[in-house]
Amino acid sequence: MPNDQKNRLQPPSSSTDYEIGYCKPPKTSQFKTGRSGNPKGRPKGTRNKPPAPSEERLEAIIIDEAYRTIKVNEGKRQISVPMAQAIIRALAVNAARGQHRAQQLFAALLSETEWANKQLHDEYLQAAMEYKCDWEQELERRARLGLIGPEPLPHPDDIVIDLKTGQVLIKGPVTKEEKAKWDKMYARVEDSDREIEELTAMLDDPENEAYRHIIEDDIAFERRLRALIVNAIGEPKDRKRRYHRI
Repeated sequence: MPNDQKNRLQPPSSSTDYEIGYCKPPKTSQFKTGRSGNPKGRPKGTRNKPPAPSEERLEAIIIDEAYRTIKVNEGKRQISVPMAQAIIRALAVNAARGQHRAQQLFAALLSETEWANKQLHDEYLQAAMEYKCDWEQELERRARLGLIGPEPLPHPDDIVIDLKTGQVLIKGPVTKEEKAKWDKMYARVEDSDREIEELTAMLDDPENEAYRHIIEDDIAFERRLRALIVNAIGEPKDRKRRYHRI
């Protein structure tokens, strides 16, 4: 063991005149003069060191401050919201109170935000329509020529576009992982169909009359389970008709 560690573990000498107590540790365990108590800590001067050309320190600071939560009054209680939200809320309140400058600034922010959202929505709508049309044509070409190809994800039939509202809904899997989960759920629906058919046949057998209530409970359970899955993902038969041409 190094001498320094041995000295630290040894009790202080009873002959010393140094008083040991609160905020007065033994001299043998005190930090040595000129030696850092945290040698692996932040190097001296790094706080004021200028950032490298590739760093965007100011941007990171702004983002951190913008989403730092603060407490604001919400009626008779206080809630925590990001700093950016608190600033926009204060601006909107001042605009509602009739401050002309706040009204102009808030109206400009609202207009820019709505315009940006509309641009994103229009681009998404255009991409969805092109994707749906292109894949419908491809599937028709495959069916006409008897070709087999990779399954599109999402399937064009799963993309529902409301031309009146511009709303785009995807009612199907969009990744291989999601498709695997959907396939399991569709398989479970088909298992329920077979189970219901077999249990219904058992009800017609007089030998099972004593177990009739148990069989009926099993049928009711399978029907409830089937209904939950179908309400979420649709009928397996529709899916088979949809994919038979791929």
